Parts: sequence; C-alpha cells; structure tokens
Amino acid sequence: MLATFLIGLREGLEAALVVGILVAYLSRLGRGDVLPRLWAGVGMAVALALGVGAVLTFGAYELTFVAQELIGGILSLLAVAMVTWMIFWMQRAGRTMKNALEGGIDRALATGGMWAIVLIGFVSVAREGIETTLLLWSMVQSFGSAPQALLGAVLGLACAAVAGVLIARGAVRLDLRRFFAWTGAFLVVVAAGVLAYAVMDLQEAGVLPGPFTAGAPIDRATGAVAVGFTGFPFGWAFDISAVIAPGGAPAAVLQAVFGFMPAMTWLQVIAWTLYVGVVGSFYLRGLARRTPSGADAAVSASAPPITQGAS
Repeated sequence: MLATFLIGLREGLEAALVVGILVAYLSRLGRGDVLPRLWAGVGMAVALALGVGAVLTFGAYELTFVAQELIGGILSLLAVAMVTWMIFWMQRAGRTMKNALEGGIDRALATGGMWAIVLIGFVSVAREGIETTLLLWSMVQSFGSAPQALLGAVLGLACAAVAGVLIARGAVRLDLRRFFAWTGAFLVVVAAGVLAYAVMDLQEAGVLPGPFTAGAPIDRATGAVAVGFTGFPFGWAFDISAVIAPGGAPAAVLQAVFGFMPAMTWLQVIAWTLYVGVVGSFYLRGLARRTPSGADAAVSASAPPITQGAS
C-alpha cells in the first residue's frame, strides 16, 4: 500500500501540476470560455487510463497461463521503459515545462480549433495516466490479489489532486525539486523490481531460460533446480522462502519497495542489479548537475520553478 500510494502521489501530482499550469494560464488570458474543452480532454485521458486498466485486468482471465505470463512480462517491460523515460524527462524538462505548456496553449488558441484545446488536455494527462496504469498493474500482478495496493494508489491520487489544487491557489508551498528528486530515486528502485518481475514472467512463459525450462541446472543431491552459485546462470540465485513466507506481509513490503522476492532467479538478480546500477548512476549524475548553489538554492527552496508556474 505504501509503494502504490507514493506512485499514485508522484504521478498524480505531475498531472495535477500540468493541469494547474494550463488552467492558470487560460484564466490569466481571460479565456475561461475554453476551460470546459480543457477539462473534456483531461476527462478523456482519465477514461483512457481506466479503460486500459480494465482491459488488462479482465482481459487476462480469458488467456492461457503461458499467454498471461508472456503478456504480463511484455507489459511490465513497457512500464519500466515508460517510467525510465519519465524519470529523466522530468529531470531534464522540469524547468521549461511551464513555457512549453503555455506555448502549446498559445498555438491552440491561434488556430481557433475546438479540438486543439481538448487535445492539449488529453495529451497532458494521458501520458502520466497510462504510465501509472501499467506500473500499478504490473505491481498488482506481482502481488497476486492485492486490494490494499489499489487502495494505496487511489489514496495517493486523491492526495495529489488536493495538493495540486492547494499549490495552484498558493495555499501550500512545496519544494517540488526535492519532492521529485526523492520520488524519482524511489521510482528507479520500483522500476527495477518491476523489471525483475517481468523477467520472472518471461521465464515462466519459456521465452527466457530459467528454472522452469529444460535447460535449468539440477542439483544432483536433491534432484531439484540448483540454488546458489551452482545454479548460475539459469537456476535460482537464492531461496529463503522458509525464512520469509512468499505470501506474508514482510515479503509484500520488500517486493513492493525493493522488488525483492523470497526466491529469485539469477536472471532476475542480474537484471535488477544492472538496472539500479546503470539507471541509478545516470539519475544521480543528473541530480548533481541540477543542484543549485549559493543564492539560487535559497530561491529554489522557497519557490521552485514548477510551483511558480502552477500558482
């Protein structure tokens, strides 16, 4: 619940800030008459995200086990790709987001087309909506039946909506640079866990070699798939299910936050380690380049660029 709450809060706040910037700019231009079109686009984006979630959830019931695992693995990889792109896009484009959004509004108003404003509202929210849907779906699939995870996401989105309104009205000052920096680092770890889960799905579907295929290394003493160094590279890296029950609360928390499972294959461990090492290092390098110093630090701490745009 904590992991999905933070994901819902971050992704929802991104969307809320974007909508807040658009609404504030149209109000400042005195074009409140086109706000219903903007909200129509936002509503269409939300409906699309919910529709994608419904199709993924209920459509999977009609598939065979192998097909479910294959589609689950592919969609989890897509979620990881989208989250990775969004993390670095937000890190790079945060300072220019306000100008880019206002420029889009200016072009839409200049053309005079009704659908131009609708399209801006739709595109501005649909990206975060679909990304959030895929990420949450992948996490819920890895937990099995987990209503608490969905509840956490809903609470996070609700808090994000309230925070977005308060920020837009100037009632709350939030250091958005620090918020997105910390949650971005959290998303790197979460995405690594989703990647590990995708690898497991693809191994169970037989697309990748692993403990479920004929090429799995066998422990001669037990006749089971080898665990530890003797199981490298297509066996189990470790199996501590006797210590941490796979269906218990500690396992759920560790899997949600760190992508840790009581039993993981070598390919899962390798994928998790490489993702955190490579993506994490690039992310930290980007943070170091963006860290303000001196007087700029004091200004950004009290009034971050995105907050100014949303107020």
